[in-house]
Amino acid sequence: MNTSMHPEAGGKRRFPIAFEGIPFIAVAAFVTIYLAALGLGLGAWFFFALTLFVTWFFRDPERVIPEEKGAIVSPADGKIVYVDTVKDAFGLVSALKVSIFMTVFNVHVNRAPTAGTVTDVVYHPGKFFSANLDKASLDNERNAVFLDIGRGRKLVVVQIAGLIARRIVCKTKTGEDLRRGQRFGIIRFGSRVDCYLPSDAKPGVTVGDKVLAGASILGYLP
Repeated sequence: MNTSMHPEAGGKRRFPIAFEGIPFIAVAAFVTIYLAALGLGLGAWFFFALTLFVTWFFRDPERVIPEEKGAIVSPADGKIVYVDTVKDAFGLVSALKVSIFMTVFNVHVNRAPTAGTVTDVVYHPGKFFSANLDKASLDNERNAVFLDIGRGRKLVVVQIAGLIARRIVCKTKTGEDLRRGQRFGIIRFGSRVDCYLPSDAKPGVTVGDKVLAGASILGYLP
């Protein structure tokens, strides 16, 4: 397989922690130092461990992006929990839906599945069912990013909040051109991402597969 380094790398290494995690890390570290100064060793050790976990949770590693023609890469790290054709989803008459479930142990940075122009970003408030349940796609808080990927084709990526996750971050906007594998957002603390591919896309994963954002191929466009 032909590959290239992540298009955002530009030959330079990024800071390996997502910016959105800095406030959480700073608060946990501050409490650790404060408790240690008070001589509360047990509490200080607990928050020190929490600081390490939060820092690890918000890790943002570089990825090698496949160059294969027509490849659609995963927008998220996690486990494939759904692969099937659906009807009338997000304005698409028919689409191949691929769902990725993220636990708190996965990287939570989201990446663009393929190159395209953002035509709309739509946020829907909702509930917080466990993200591994099918009803989470329709009932949970979610944010949909619509991409025009050329040749009259559309693709939709939906960030979905989970039982623990209560904050969806989307850093892209209408009119922006995204590259395959480019970072566009993050979901904090356990969640799900649904990807709606054109109906003629050939799936490259099955339920139960583990995938990495930007590196694993979900499917191929003819």
